[in-house]
Amino acid sequence: MSKIAFLGGGSFGSALAVLLAEKDNIVSIYNRDENVVNEINQMRLNKKYLKDLRIPDGVTAFNNIDKTIQEADYIVLSVPSHVIRNMCKAIKGKVPNHIPIISIAKGIEEDSDKRLSVVIEEELENPVVVLSGPSHAEEVAMKIPTTIVSTSKDMKYAIEIQDLFMTSYFRVYTNDDIIGVEVGGAVKNIIALAAGVIDGLGYGDNTKAALLTRGMKEITRVGMALGGRLETFYGLTGMGDLIVTCTSMHSRNRRAGLLIGKGMSVEDALKEIGMVVEGVKACKAFYQLKEKTGISMPITDGLYKGLFEGKDAKVIVDELMNRDKKSELF
Repeated sequence: MSKIAFLGGGSFGSALAVLLAEKDNIVSIYNRDENVVNEINQMRLNKKYLKDLRIPDGVTAFNNIDKTIQEADYIVLSVPSHVIRNMCKAIKGKVPNHIPIISIAKGIEEDSDKRLSVVIEEELENPVVVLSGPSHAEEVAMKIPTTIVSTSKDMKYAIEIQDLFMTSYFRVYTNDDIIGVEVGGAVKNIIALAAGVIDGLGYGDNTKAALLTRGMKEITRVGMALGGRLETFYGLTGMGDLIVTCTSMHSRNRRAGLLIGKGMSVEDALKEIGMVVEGVKACKAFYQLKEKTGISMPITDGLYKGLFEGKDAKVIVDELMNRDKKSELF
C-alpha cells in the first residue's frame, strides 16, 4: 500500500486515482474548485470531468496542496502543461527529494520550448517519471483495455511506476527514450486539432489518412531533431497516441478542431469544450520552435496561421496540397 497525491482533479487524473485506489492504495487529490472537492468527498463523484465514474472511499479530495501531499510516497502532476512550473514551485521544499514526481501532461512549455520533465527538474530535485500513451480518461474509467508508456532519465523509477499502475486492464510498458515519449505526446495534439478541422470542413477519409501519415512524418522529423529515437515515434506515444487522438470524439483536440472547422471562433470553441485543449498551446509553442530552428513543420505552420492569424482553413489546405513536389520519404 502506498499513498499517492494527485495535484489536479481533471479527467485523466481522476481515472488514474480510482485505478490506484482500487489497488488498495491511499489516494489524495488536490483541486482548486471547492465544488469538485465536496462532490468527490460527499457524493463520490466528479461530474465535471467524468460524470459516470464512481470514486472509491480510498480517495480523498482537498482544496489545500499541503494537506494533499502530506506523507505522500508519489506525487502525480495531473494539471495542464502551462500549470506545471507553478505547481512545482508550490510544492518546492515540501516534498522529500527521493519522492518520484509523475507527469501525465502532454505538451511543452510556451516561450521556453522546454519539455515538461525539464521544467520539473528545474524546479525540483526529485526523480521525474513521465506517463504517456493512447489513453482516453473515459475509457480508462470504464476499464477498457489500455496500454501506455513509463519513462524516466533513471529507468529504475520508470519500472517502479510501471509496477504501481499495472492492472489487468491497464498495461504499462517502459521506454528509456524520454525525449521521444514527451515530444510525440505533445506534437500529436497539434495533428489531432488539425484532424478535427478537416472533419469540420467536410473532407473525407482520404484527407484524414493523408493528415495522419504526413503528421506522423512531422512528429518524427521534429522529434528526432530534438534527440528522440525513430522507433519511439512508431510506438504507443507516437503512432498509437496519434491514432486515438485524431479519430475519437473523446479527444478534446479533435472536438475543438471540429468546431473551428465548422466556422466557430477559436475562443468560442475552447469555451464550448470547457477544458484545456493542449493542441492550441502546443501549436503555438512548436511554431515558435520551428521558427527558431528551421525544422520543417508545414501542418503546424498552417494550423498556427488558422488559429492565431485568422487564415481561412480551406486556403490552408489548398496551400498544403499545392506545395512544391517532393519525395514521400522526406
